[in-house]
Amino acid sequence: MPTVRERSVPRAAGRRRPPPTGRSDGRGGAGRGTLWPYLLIAPAVLGMLYLLLYPLARAVLISFQDFRLRQLILGDARFVGLRNYRTLLGDPGFWEVVRRTFVFMAVNVVAIMVLSTLVALMTERLGRAARTVVLSSLVLVWAVPVVAATTVFQWLFHSEFGIVNETLAGLGFESYEGYPWFAHGGAAFGIVVALIVWQSVPFAAITLYSALVTVPTELYESARMDGAGAARVFRSVTFPLIRPVFMLVLSLEVIWTFKAFVQIWVMTRGGPGEATTILPVYAVQTALAGQRYDLGSAASMLTVLLMSGVLVLYFRQLFRQEGEQP
Repeated sequence: MPTVRERSVPRAAGRRRPPPTGRSDGRGGAGRGTLWPYLLIAPAVLGMLYLLLYPLARAVLISFQDFRLRQLILGDARFVGLRNYRTLLGDPGFWEVVRRTFVFMAVNVVAIMVLSTLVALMTERLGRAARTVVLSSLVLVWAVPVVAATTVFQWLFHSEFGIVNETLAGLGFESYEGYPWFAHGGAAFGIVVALIVWQSVPFAAITLYSALVTVPTELYESARMDGAGAARVFRSVTFPLIRPVFMLVLSLEVIWTFKAFVQIWVMTRGGPGEATTILPVYAVQTALAGQRYDLGSAASMLTVLLMSGVLVLYFRQLFRQEGEQP
């Protein structure tokens, strides 16, 4: 009997069938299941690479070629090495455009960050109804198309029909009656800066406001109990906590203002003279006015390199500050 009882117990008693491991059984079913997600996203990835990388690679290639109108039609461009870059770097006018571009970027970024920070702080202290109105207004301003906003600014400062001249003349400044704003370099430069600041503040203000609402109120209460004023609270409590978001917005504004093109091209085409000509506008002017597509591409590549250099210096400083923190 004991022998019969032992034989009646199956050898694999208590064992469970192992779960499927997803390995191929030799017929390719599991392999197809593993590759299927990649096959689904492949068209989008390939399309993105084509739309983003191909124009960049094409511009880099043209910058090393003798590429003018004839080469555009016949396609017999020849390589000239660094000749286009040497031509640009040896042109004093190019360096004047570079200087103007950095001035333009600095003025815009400082104005955007100061105004957006003030708007975000004000919005945080408003009541619920007023906060909703302010945020809705910012979103609506942000949603206005660039060309539409540029056209509005053109009409605001129109010499004959602009409301700015009419208002200033009505206030007693008769010298501004029929004043040609876009015929003076400083005035045109200021109008372009005002337009870009007006378009950029909503995004920066909303982003900074989103960071401000994450600061614990207990820290504010503790700082006020210690006798800290509003400026000291912002410097010692608010800014250290929102600094990562602040720096992110700062870097984005540097990029966006450095490559501003549509507003300037629609409003002034880089004029009067070259008062509003920055690097992106200079590249297009060089490529279209004299059919020097090679020099235009080289100017675009130098713009990318300069902008990348600014961002590299900024990120190095940011990482150094983070490393010094306890």
